[in-house]
Amino acid sequence: MNIKPLADRVLVKPAAAEEKTASGIIIPDSAKEKPLKGEVIAIGNGTKDEEMVVKSGDIVLYGKYAGTELELEGEKYLIMRQSDILAII
Repeated sequence: MNIKPLADRVLVKPAAAEEKTASGIIIPDSAKEKPLKGEVIAIGNGTKDEEMVVKSGDIVLYGKYAGTELELEGEKYLIMRQSDILAII
């Protein structure tokens, strides 16, 4: 991975969106919801006021509008502040 987040930022690979409902109904692309969990790929060093709690490999939950989307080598990622992460699963 060529991306190294700075300060208290975290690089997250979002989980895949659900393709089917629990009852087996296929969800069209236009109706899929943005996933709210993902895997931490890389973390920054933190700041003097905030140490990094998450680590690479953690599965995290984040807010619906958290982070900035970016695409690298055909993969979609989010880069966000550690404070945008709600929980570690």
